[in-house]
Amino acid sequence: MTKGIDKYSIDSTDYTVGQDNVQKWGFDVHNPVFGVSAGLIALFLVAVLILDAGTAKAALDGVKWKIIGAFDWLFIWSGNIFVVFCLALIVSPFGKIRLGGQDATADYSYLSWFSMLFAAGMGIGLMFWSVAEPVAYFTGWYETPLGVEANTPEAAKLALGATMYHWGLHPWAIYGVVALSLAFFAYNKGLPLSIRSIFYPILGDRAWGWPGHIVDILAVLATLFGLATSLGLGAQQAASGIHHVFGLDAGMGLQIVVITVVTLLAVVSVLRGIDGGVKVISNINMIIAFLLLILVGLIGWAVSLGTIPTTLMAT
Repeated sequence: MTKGIDKYSIDSTDYTVGQDNVQKWGFDVHNPVFGVSAGLIALFLVAVLILDAGTAKAALDGVKWKIIGAFDWLFIWSGNIFVVFCLALIVSPFGKIRLGGQDATADYSYLSWFSMLFAAGMGIGLMFWSVAEPVAYFTGWYETPLGVEANTPEAAKLALGATMYHWGLHPWAIYGVVALSLAFFAYNKGLPLSIRSIFYPILGDRAWGWPGHIVDILAVLATLFGLATSLGLGAQQAASGIHHVFGLDAGMGLQIVVITVVTLLAVVSVLRGIDGGVKVISNINMIIAFLLLILVGLIGWAVSLGTIPTTLMAT
């Protein structure tokens, strides 16, 4: 460990892990963070229910595009900085720090660990946007990269390039910075496994007060709405596939069924723990993804040879 980092540990603060938690009905929750987060989420749901679907969508889209228009530069530059930061960690002495301590050993094989990372980091997002994003760029539905003319060979090339940019090193660098920060302060320094612990070197003991509460509340809201978006997109995609294959109506009812099934699988996975749930499902997911990759490759190869007509693929 480098000198100057070791002072940020649970031994350097009077805070006791869980001191603000409330035990009630078998639950162990952090009162300020849980209460405020739950209240804000409930307020959002009530506002959406009061408004009709069209008005709510228009309002949320307006907020989204205003944020994108004002802060797109911040997102792009942050992603670039995270990539450079991660690469710098690899070649710097900090890259030799072992998470969990000098004597820590890995609990899982590289294959299982990679499968869990893949399942947690990609999943629905990759399955949905791997096709939707390049097509959206190519056709100009999401505007074309660098403003080139839509539906042209140049647009196709730049569409794939932009998609690879979004799903290549940059997202994994963002995941990596957050994961490394949490792991280091939780498993090397003994601080609580929450986003506020990352800011302890900056906030000091204020991390356990309202400045830290605000950090965790923002983290909860960002995580929840991010998961809801991914799950919603996945439900739409799955419902469309079921409609195409079985002819069932791909409306809200079927999407709710899909969301319910996926949520139940997630709950079962969590209840069974990492070894009996998350790892098993992730390994199965990786096998299916690999088989899908082979299938897509074989179909593409067959189309290129003329064995399968492109008109048949379109249907």
